[in-house]
Amino acid sequence: MAQRLPVKPLVFLAAAAPAAIITADAFSGRLGANPPDAIIDRSGLWCLRLLLATLAVTPLRLLTGWRWPMRVRRMLGLFAFFYGVVHFAAWGLFEHGLRLGPLWADLWDHLYLAVGFLAVAGMVPLAATSFDAAMRRLGVWWVRLHRTVYLLAALSVLHYYLLVKADVRDPLIYAGLLAVLLGYRLLPRPWQRAGDLLRPAPRRPTRPAAGP
Repeated sequence: MAQRLPVKPLVFLAAAAPAAIITADAFSGRLGANPPDAIIDRSGLWCLRLLLATLAVTPLRLLTGWRWPMRVRRMLGLFAFFYGVVHFAAWGLFEHGLRLGPLWADLWDHLYLAVGFLAVAGMVPLAATSFDAAMRRLGVWWVRLHRTVYLLAALSVLHYYLLVKADVRDPLIYAGLLAVLLGYRLLPRPWQRAGDLLRPAPRRPTRPAAGP
């Protein structure tokens, strides 16, 4: 069924929808009492969610046998990078007017800001090498580079946890999801492919009956 749907356009629209909603809410005054904080918070959350969605692609493929998630993994990663850049740029703009001196001083003084900056900065080489030409040129180094997405997701969760301070239930939920996704990759291959037992066996073409 998924093969018949325009998967890439649908995923693109779904991933772009939060940005459109944030923009619409900003122009219509629906961002609450502190619009800058709302923009910063929403963009950061969507960066984290899309990072986790990117990490969920391989387990989803192995458990279900679906191929379409692999076709949208790059798009999900690039949208995560987009929301991460918006998150950091909005913070730099609204908090410091993009003045580098105060911005760097704030990063130096607050651990949660430094951790978040490292996460966004680490996405830059992944986004820059997310295309087929870079994959062919870098070879095995491309795979090693893009495995750092696990670390970047962990840094994003840690940034969220350190930021919240008091009620840490939401960061812990995201930490649990990340632990499941990372733990799945540590399982032996037969357990990773346990989804094979849940999928119906492919139909074999029936042979025409022998003629008279």
